[in-house]
Amino acid sequence: MNHSNASNPTNAFAFVGRLLIAALFIMGGLGKLAAPEATQGYIASVGLPAPLLGLAVAVIVEAGGGLLLLVGYRARLVSLVLAAFTLILAAIFHRNFADQNQMIHFLKNIAIVGGLLQIAAFGAGSFSLDGRRKA
Repeated sequence: MNHSNASNPTNAFAFVGRLLIAALFIMGGLGKLAAPEATQGYIASVGLPAPLLGLAVAVIVEAGGGLLLLVGYRARLVSLVLAAFTLILAAIFHRNFADQNQMIHFLKNIAIVGGLLQIAAFGAGSFSLDGRRKA
């Protein structure tokens, strides 16, 4: 099966999957910019130091990584960075498994990590900057 053929449905699925995951990160990063005080308060509420630095890192990783993932530039590396970021945040912010809502958020983050690992394993597909560089 030739996966490099742009008309192959696999490439469309790879693009749509990448788009959906990227949108989550882009919107998350922009949302933090729209409500920086709330984000800093949430960071401080779990005992992390330097909430302003945490906000800056989160915005850069989420919005920047999301945009890179969206266009498919260095998607394997970007997806690994986003996967590590998401896993770490799940462990820090959603560790109270006695709270069903926190458990759901933790499991959602783990599912997102799974999707990101798929991108790391199989690449961005033909509809990406990475795909154009290989062509």
